[in-house]
Amino acid sequence: MEILDAILNVDPNYIIIGLLAFFFTLEQLLDNPFSFKKRGTHLLQNILFQIVFFAINLFFISILVYCIEWLNSHEIGLLFLFDIPFWIKLILSVMLFDFATYWLHRASHKVPLLWRLHRVHHSDTTMDSSTTFRFHPIELAIIYQGGNIVAAGIFGLDVTALAFYYFIVYVFFFLEHSNLNYPKWLNTTLGLIFVMPDHHRVHHHQEQFYTDSNFADIFIIWDRIFGTFKLIPTVQMNYGLIEFEEEKKQSFLYLMKSPFINIKRK
Repeated sequence: MEILDAILNVDPNYIIIGLLAFFFTLEQLLDNPFSFKKRGTHLLQNILFQIVFFAINLFFISILVYCIEWLNSHEIGLLFLFDIPFWIKLILSVMLFDFATYWLHRASHKVPLLWRLHRVHHSDTTMDSSTTFRFHPIELAIIYQGGNIVAAGIFGLDVTALAFYYFIVYVFFFLEHSNLNYPKWLNTTLGLIFVMPDHHRVHHHQEQFYTDSNFADIFIIWDRIFGTFKLIPTVQMNYGLIEFEEEKKQSFLYLMKSPFINIKRK
């Protein structure tokens, strides 16, 4: 319990900055599966998304916490029907947050309005660790925070579990997006249960057949169970979206306004 408290008491922004510094440094020092240029410019463009999200989320996070605590105070949700030990409940809660996010992520690829926001993340044609930040702030602050509230109401999840979930998911985000060579045996060991970098690289493939797969963030078992799992060799990866290949469409300002532009999916 003391270890958990220590983790959750760390400012999440320090964790995020530390993870970015660690993985971005490794990308400059080690061999990469993909050769990209202008890493500094790319990093700056993606950091701008995180800055804007941080600013607007100062408001939305208070709504999120209030709603979940209200649901908990009224014991709304499935887990309130059972007497479960703390650590088992915590693990189940992390899995259920990931389960809910899987379905919301899947919907973001199928519902046109949600895709307009989510395609900002998939627009990156040169994916690296900083791509972790390339999400439209509206999507993160409203759509996904709203999804967390719904998940808490259905399953009876609390703020502590959500904070722990985000601690874990950010570690996975940086692992999954980093332009690093990972051992292939990960796919046939840990990759039977957890999302591995090669799984998520398929999700960022330019072809929609592959983009609409591997939706999970932590537990790849959701994709395996619900038939959305795909795996192809890393050398066949081609990142991004065809409709965003122009250099001007990779800029922060263009991507921020892109959800309000009618861009046909190719």
